[in-house]
Amino acid sequence: MLLVLFLNACTNKKNKVVEEEKLTSEASYLGQKPPGLKAEYFAPGIVTTENMEFFGSFTPNLKEFYFLRKGGAYKKATLVVIEYKNNQWVESVVLPIGTAVGEPTISPDGNIIYLDYRYIERTNTGWSSIKSLGKPFEDIPIMRLTASSSGTYVFDEKEEIGTIRYSTIKNGKREAPKAFNSNINSGKWTAHPFIAPDESYIIWDSERENGFGETDLYISFRDENGSWGPAINMGAGINTEKNELYGSVTPDGKYLFFHTYLGKGKANISWVDAKIIETLKQSNSNTVK
Repeated sequence: MLLVLFLNACTNKKNKVVEEEKLTSEASYLGQKPPGLKAEYFAPGIVTTENMEFFGSFTPNLKEFYFLRKGGAYKKATLVVIEYKNNQWVESVVLPIGTAVGEPTISPDGNIIYLDYRYIERTNTGWSSIKSLGKPFEDIPIMRLTASSSGTYVFDEKEEIGTIRYSTIKNGKREAPKAFNSNINSGKWTAHPFIAPDESYIIWDSERENGFGETDLYISFRDENGSWGPAINMGAGINTEKNELYGSVTPDGKYLFFHTYLGKGKANISWVDAKIIETLKQSNSNTVK
């Protein structure tokens, strides 16, 4: 299945450099107009459709956008990519339709896609077959796992909603998972964590008192002593009376992506200017050191 979103660049040799630079700018983020501090659906008619689209994220070069789509030609949730090739954006299937793919996330270097306790890695010819992270992770019912640049894993558990854990690497060895403090692990629902590449903050979804509706996106900042600060609701520019889930920040740090579950098998991917993160940090400076 192919979806061509942009025409080839102008071939006029005299204007070649100018046209290529212009195309790079126009093609960024599938050619979409950047959002402000209020979330908008991402790429209507391309990514956001009448089908179900969720779990979206870009690779570091911003030329590949991975997400799950269900509906239309895809009777089951299918991992697809919209990739920039030969001056155009093309959609294709990453893994065979019907493959159980979990909740995909991309490593900071773009070479691994985590699929709960499993993963695939980039090869010279595409993506590898599905592999296991091994023990203890293969014994844990993980829904979402993300990794920092230093290799720290942060993940939730399907059987124990409300507990997010992390596993660091020390002296070349991966340590046993540990639970975060109660600032993060509290509320009726606590799941789907995203850790910043530099481990300066965590974003996750939670159902708590005084929220906007069902599950909202929250953020916690790490202080200079390495402790995690209070959960901060990410606000009305993002959260609604519906379920906001699965937040993540693009590799260039410019945008926050997430999806909203609208009920009855319907979900859409949204994006918002990531300046909201710094705004939240500054407005909560009394509690974030």
